[in-house]
Amino acid sequence: MGDSGIQEAIPEIAIIIPHYNDVVRLERCLFALIENDLSDCEVLVVDNGSPQPLTETQAKFPSIRFVIETEKGAAAARNRGVQETRAPRLMFIDADCLPASNWVTVGRKVSDRADLIGGRVEVFDETPPPRSGAEAFEAVFAFDFRHYIEVQGFSGTGNLITRRDVFEDVGPFRGGVSEDRDWSFRATAKGYRLIYEDALRVGHPSRQDWPALRGKWRRIMQEMFGQTGGSLNARIKWAFKGLAMPLSILVHLPKVLTSPKLSGSGDRLRAAGTLVRLRLLRMIWMLRQAIGLEI
Repeated sequence: MGDSGIQEAIPEIAIIIPHYNDVVRLERCLFALIENDLSDCEVLVVDNGSPQPLTETQAKFPSIRFVIETEKGAAAARNRGVQETRAPRLMFIDADCLPASNWVTVGRKVSDRADLIGGRVEVFDETPPPRSGAEAFEAVFAFDFRHYIEVQGFSGTGNLITRRDVFEDVGPFRGGVSEDRDWSFRATAKGYRLIYEDALRVGHPSRQDWPALRGKWRRIMQEMFGQTGGSLNARIKWAFKGLAMPLSILVHLPKVLTSPKLSGSGDRLRAAGTLVRLRLLRMIWMLRQAIGLEI
């Protein structure tokens, strides 16, 4: 038979969620997401080839599309999500994030204000008190999207809105680097405007212990060093930044001691200890990277 003339409606918004082997947090994210107003939205979970099957999760959320991207990395998963939809507006959130009940509503309201819009990420603990040093440190320092956007000039992809035409002009996320920093910098270099919107809110769990926090920062330092280009001048600058790391302890210690996000001297002491430990470790890593050693 010939073409019936019936065309599938294109949703206004695509919500893209990369996922790898974290079913409990993914389902928590999706349960929170379906409490939002999802009219004229398409939700896509892009699984990165998790060994843990998503059959039961798919059955719980029949209105959500699940696709598999075999190329490893969140960058490839996000790119696949964009390819799978024709929606003109793109909202990115991570599988371990918890969207506010009005996240999509706020996204609709603010989406015309700029080409890229990042929002607030509120850190929450998944374990009962008392906080570990890692949790206390993250409560103070993790996911400061206002600072990322307004000072450093990039937005994380765990809470980001953009348009399809912007994405297609800037190009896909690139793996092997800090893809959110890299993509934001490429977008703003083309003249696209990036703003922070405090009302656009998601939650993100804190790292629970030192190994998890160390792993996070090891990955970040590898990605950031990769963006330097690796020339001799870049390595020298990187080494000097590493040597300055102990000074950053003195700069940021007052923030730990006065932060309203911490309660009691125990929280502050553990956060301060983790601050010292992590900054000294970052100094060692940066000096090793500068001379060509692995971290």
